[in-house]
Amino acid sequence: MAKPTASVRELIRAQYADLTQTERKFAQALLDNYPVAGLASITIVAQNAGVSTPTVARMVQKLGFKGYPQFHQALREELEAKVSGPTQRRENWASDAPEGHMLNRFAGAVTQNLSQTFSNLDADAFDAAVRQLADTNGRLYVVGGRITRALADYAFTHFQAVRQRVTHMTSSSATWPHYVLDMVQGDTLLMFDVRRYETNLQRLAELARERGVHVILITDQWSSPIAAAADQTFNCWVEIPSAWDSNISTMMLLEAMIAATQEESWDETKARYDRLDDLFDLTRLFRKF
Repeated sequence: MAKPTASVRELIRAQYADLTQTERKFAQALLDNYPVAGLASITIVAQNAGVSTPTVARMVQKLGFKGYPQFHQALREELEAKVSGPTQRRENWASDAPEGHMLNRFAGAVTQNLSQTFSNLDADAFDAAVRQLADTNGRLYVVGGRITRALADYAFTHFQAVRQRVTHMTSSSATWPHYVLDMVQGDTLLMFDVRRYETNLQRLAELARERGVHVILITDQWSSPIAAAADQTFNCWVEIPSAWDSNISTMMLLEAMIAATQEESWDETKARYDRLDDLFDLTRLFRKF
């Protein structure tokens, strides 16, 4: 039996309907503390989930693994990938990098990332997030981390034109309490967080959720811990032949969200665009031909 190429989380989601009640109990225990809950021995894992060891063994095989050791190793590899830094990432791909020019290898990786990202998108979750992003009854807050703040800035620039009441939170967590102070139920917080996940962003998500704020998370394929506090989580595949992860699939998803939000409230958005162009003309920001 070949080793599955999808993550254990994805395999559980794909096979969930075929699991028995006790197998679902173990699956849920694993997803609630993923992937740590599956990193102990089969006996301890079963005890922690309140199921028998044969239940765990049967579910593991339903997911496509030969046995528990293979399942355990898959979770370990996912965890190692999740926490790896730039040096380790480069070693991971450089050790078995295919021959050929970097441009070809890079293009292949990016194409695969885009395909994986969009084939795993939940259309209903996407539509629900877009409706929330377009709802001007609440304020939209946007924030990113050390690397993803560039995505947050891009999102803010576009959403500020698409709709009113948009706030770009600074990258300094010391200023965040001032923003949280004004957050109320019905507001939306769009967050970006990729490995290595930032603890201050997770705490911000928890504080916002406590205030009834709708949290939308864009993260990588391993999922930021913020997912536990998010209303919608979107996973983007990011690995490339580099010491750094790629933001190409993340940016593609973000641009799809911006376009869909624009269409959700086009009449109001068009009026904003027209007024904005008038202001650009008055300030002579752009060259006229």
